[in-house]
Amino acid sequence: MCGIVAYLGSREAYPVLIKGLHRLEYRGYDSAGIALLNGSLSVYKKKGKVSELEKEVAENKNLHATIGVAHTRWATHGEPNTINAHPHKSNNSKLAVIHNGIIENYDVLKKALIERGYHFNSDTDTEVLINLIEDIQKNEEVSLEESVRIALNQVTGAYAIVIISEDHPDMLIAARKGSPMVIGIGDGEFFVASDATPIVEYTKSVIYLAEEDMVTMERGKAIRLKTIKNKEKTPYIEKLEMDLSELEKGGFDHFMLKEIYEQPRSIKDTMRGRLHADKGIVTLGGIADYEQKLLNARKIIIVACGTSWHAGLVGEYLLEDLARIPVEVEYASEFRYRNPIISEEDVVIAISQSGETADTLAAISLAKEKGATILGICNVVGSSIARATDAGSYTHAGPEIGVASTKAFTSQVTLLTLIALRLAQLKGTITKSKMVQLLNEMETIPEKVEKTLKSAALIKEIAKEFKDVRNFLYLGRGYNFPVALEGALKLKEISYIHAEGYPAAEMKHGPIALIDKNMPVVFIAPNKGIYDKVVSNIQEVKARNGKVIAIVTEGDETVKGMVDFVIEIPETEELFTPLLATIPLQKLAYHIAVMRGCHVDQPRNLAKSVTVE
Repeated sequence: MCGIVAYLGSREAYPVLIKGLHRLEYRGYDSAGIALLNGSLSVYKKKGKVSELEKEVAENKNLHATIGVAHTRWATHGEPNTINAHPHKSNNSKLAVIHNGIIENYDVLKKALIERGYHFNSDTDTEVLINLIEDIQKNEEVSLEESVRIALNQVTGAYAIVIISEDHPDMLIAARKGSPMVIGIGDGEFFVASDATPIVEYTKSVIYLAEEDMVTMERGKAIRLKTIKNKEKTPYIEKLEMDLSELEKGGFDHFMLKEIYEQPRSIKDTMRGRLHADKGIVTLGGIADYEQKLLNARKIIIVACGTSWHAGLVGEYLLEDLARIPVEVEYASEFRYRNPIISEEDVVIAISQSGETADTLAAISLAKEKGATILGICNVVGSSIARATDAGSYTHAGPEIGVASTKAFTSQVTLLTLIALRLAQLKGTITKSKMVQLLNEMETIPEKVEKTLKSAALIKEIAKEFKDVRNFLYLGRGYNFPVALEGALKLKEISYIHAEGYPAAEMKHGPIALIDKNMPVVFIAPNKGIYDKVVSNIQEVKARNGKVIAIVTEGDETVKGMVDFVIEIPETEELFTPLLATIPLQKLAYHIAVMRGCHVDQPRNLAKSVTVE
């Protein structure tokens, strides 16, 4: 959940590292630090955002170095403060480490090191690791490379680490297990990062480290790659598919707003090459070899967390409705710790924006042990989930920097819709004429999202009305029940207002007790499905003086006449309404958060890629 960046080459390291930290700040922003090596090892750390670190080192004239490591932290062990910030130095001050992940057996190791005379300044598990490496190097009289390898075989947990040594001014050592890491290869230079965003402007040649990979980079030498079990490997260099412009705000005030407005394009990119309305077919190359497995599945189990779990709920409606295949949607964090009934006849679909979600990866591992077929849906090429699954499809949403997911959600729903339509066609649960009709309508969704985005002035007015409330309720039915959950989550994440999503009919089984003149209720009420039932639920809220904001189909006069605020979305088929109804809920959360003075892109206590439990 932290951000890692390191550099070894001929250029000044500090500008590369500080710019890299800004690019990675969405991964963690409790504290930040940099270690530079030029004769001696200098470490600068500061609680707070990367800008605070910059201020700390601004007056320091001794920043010249061509090798260094840097880190932005999301706290796990120890409170967010300067002492617990990375990098952490060893007791002899000659080694420093940056670390993403959790060393689960750190306490046992720490006690053993204390008995051997080591002292600790921080509360972190990371400081234990660097002292373990020092201890092995000193007592076993092995090379730094070998001492790192031995240490990693003694730790339990997840890690992505980079080691820098005062005694080896031309060397960086990096390794990963359960936490992402990418190596950039330049002309006589190396870059290390927890994702590709700090690397893209310097090189397009990258190596994605696999589980338990360890890499040694030395100035003027070829990269050395092995496993922590000491098995030599040949590095596989890939071309990085990312544009630098995707990492800039492009004139928007926040990345989240930019990404909300990118959804017409990201949805279209998810459909590109897959949806063929003129032929009446869907093609999904990534899972083509597993279509029969999906069709014959006893059940499909979708595992995910957070926003991706909400997308999975929409997928359940789609797959059961269109393809008539039973589906279960599971929180990956719960799935991994119970004894689920899985067989070789089941297919598990794992959904994750980053492709690095720790709980989802653990769920995949459990399902593999049971013999299930595993398919992945993720956004990041080369991610751990992409490698851990049997097959899968990328959403092609492009980099999503805002911590609160927006375009990733609609891209996931788009891809799940395509999968459901493809299986329905193969299974014969949909007529050819209906398939053509749905595909033609689906092609218009990006344009309709564009139209939905034009309701900015009205949504700002609504946000101004409700920015100071303490609670919100979001209600929807059928395909739009998950939309209610997602709308509530967005508000919670970035505005810190308590919000709950419910199936509209469940309101009478408890939440209706909360309704009064101070309780705003958001209804997702397009004129599809059981529309009349939703209208009845709206009347129940209004009878108790609740304030109602309704998302309705264009031209709806029935609901308009009974609620306080109406936001219109274009007419579409019921199964596509989540792709439109989600948009105003994202914008409502955004504008409320801005008006409350919240940090929209980096909300407190959250990180973009949840790579720890």
